[in-house]
Amino acid sequence: MHIAIAGNIGAGKTTLTKLLAKHFKWEPQLEDVVDNPYLDDFYNQMERWSFNLQVYFLNSRFRQILQIRQSGKDIIQDRTIYEDAHIFAPNLHAMGLMTNRDFENYKSLFDLMESLVQGPDLLIYLRSSISNLVSQIHKRGRDYENSISIDYLSRLNERYEAWIHGYDKGKLLIIDVDNLDFVANPEDLGSIINRIDAEINGLF
Repeated sequence: MHIAIAGNIGAGKTTLTKLLAKHFKWEPQLEDVVDNPYLDDFYNQMERWSFNLQVYFLNSRFRQILQIRQSGKDIIQDRTIYEDAHIFAPNLHAMGLMTNRDFENYKSLFDLMESLVQGPDLLIYLRSSISNLVSQIHKRGRDYENSISIDYLSRLNERYEAWIHGYDKGKLLIIDVDNLDFVANPEDLGSIINRIDAEINGLF
């Protein structure tokens, strides 16, 4: 079974992925942030490194999906291949930070990859307000995220909502995380687990 968690920067994807993996005994597939050779450069000079960064993520996530399907294991994935293609790359293009030529090249590559993979059995979308995202980003204190603007997060949030509205790759569970603290409050985590249980039982 392939479960995936989607959501904007700071929504709590990685934290929830780890907690759910532990509870359900799923294998976590985390986002390749630590080993990503482009992230620092990208946040310092977005226009120069946007295409490189997006292709790196696309390659990394395509490889992940192939491994997930081949493994035969129950896996929970932190962020999906769709978010790069429907949210991050088009946003960079719209902001003038990725050229038309690079964006068309990127989209063509994604379309090819998408034709070869299946969507997750269940997608969990973490919906969050901008103020909550800013608070979470500030709390975790990653140096390269210090320069992320509220405008950038707002643009991403709008694209997330539009993408989720038309999502048709499989089952979808939307969790509003603004008033949840699934780290400090076991009841909040329990309510999420119960909702996931209900969705998973519906898969079989």
